[in-house]
Amino acid sequence: MINSVRQTVLSILNKNNYGYVSPSDFNLFAKQAQLDIFEDYFYQYNYQINKENARQSGTGYADIKKGYEEVIDTFGVIAPLIQTVPGSPGSNTWNMPSDYYLINKILYTDGARQNEVERVHQNKITLLNQSMLTAPSSLYPAYTQAGSIVTAFPSTINNVGDLTCQYIRFPKDPVWTYITLAGGEPVFDQTAADYQDFELPLDDEPSLINKILQFAGMSIREIQAVQFGQAQEALEDQQEK
Repeated sequence: MINSVRQTVLSILNKNNYGYVSPSDFNLFAKQAQLDIFEDYFYQYNYQINKENARQSGTGYADIKKGYEEVIDTFGVIAPLIQTVPGSPGSNTWNMPSDYYLINKILYTDGARQNEVERVHQNKITLLNQSMLTAPSSLYPAYTQAGSIVTAFPSTINNVGDLTCQYIRFPKDPVWTYITLAGGEPVFDQTAADYQDFELPLDDEPSLINKILQFAGMSIREIQAVQFGQAQEALEDQQEK
């Protein structure tokens, strides 16, 4: 899909004399466009849930919600967390994977049993730990999060393999790779080691094109390209409603 998107973007820019976008700039715009659409999935998904809760949605809206769920699920990952200080016992602080976007749940493996670890805010964990009634236990564990670091409670959750995370990852950065011909013209090369296509569904190709056109227009200071992309995006949004 990435080559198709780039060719369409260049075609529109060239047709309207808006200027040229280099491969490096295209990759930069492609990354941001994909991220914008990816984050919009969650906004739209929550919007559908709110409509459902307000009883403003029908069968058609349920299908829309299911569609967003299916797309989001493709970015789902289950992976063990790695301690900041590995060992058995080691540290009860754990690194989140570098590609995580959103935590679904964290599970503590206690022998043959897995217990879900409850997230609590930093300002509450001290109070919880001070009470025998509310202190986290192996049966009812808890964690706090500061940036990409998770701290598990009780502190005896400190062995390799104790925690597993179910999370939503970021999409991989798209990279349009190429070889340069004698005349200096870049030609698409899908065999390059760093090649990476978009990870979004094919249905999102028009949205990617429109967003990249907007970024390209701002980069080359061509307001018409920005307006063209915005107009096409608005039209697409209207057709979806």
